Amino acid sequence: MPTLSSLTNPSAYHILTYGTLLGSNLFQTFMNGPIAFTALPRAQFSTLQQAIFPPYFVLQTALPLVLALTWPGERAASLGGMVARTSAGYRGLMEEGNVWTALVPVAIMCGTSLLNLVVLGPATTKVMRERKHQETRDGKRYHDAGPKTTEMQRLNSSFNYLHSLSSLVNLLGTGAMIYYGFMLAEKL
Repeated sequence: MPTLSSLTNPSAYHILTYGTLLGSNLFQTFMNGPIAFTALPRAQFSTLQQAIFPPYFVLQTALPLVLALTWPGERAASLGGMVARTSAGYRGLMEEGNVWTALVPVAIMCGTSLLNLVVLGPATTKVMRERKHQETRDGKRYHDAGPKTTEMQRLNSSFNYLHSLSSLVNLLGTGAMIYYGFMLAEKL
């Protein structure tokens, strides 16, 4: 029977944090985004994504920091339901044996989300707003058939580049999360 000692065990919070991180990433990347894209008109989809992405990337940036703080380290001994661990917490991540299995994946998770939060997300949103203004000037939506002005072609190209880069960076973070999950499973 489980005891309440888990409430003070950083390892329990580590597992819950990892599950939240991976689950929210997989849900947003492979379910919420694609389903919303097909179910909503473009304008509403754009508005929804602009509202979701900032808090999503804040969460995706903060949770790896919690992972670093709650790193379980190595099980040294177990007695009467109590577990002694060595190399736990953020200092344990930096030990030689943990660099490639823990520190690098956690840094990639945090870094990719921070890049999307601070650089790629705002840049993409800026291009979207410029494109909306260009639609007014052109009297035509960016996705309408037919020839586009040179400025609209430039804005579409910029948006496609930034959106693709953001998606690639997000997938790199997802890959680091999955890799980390397998490394973490070896500790259990």
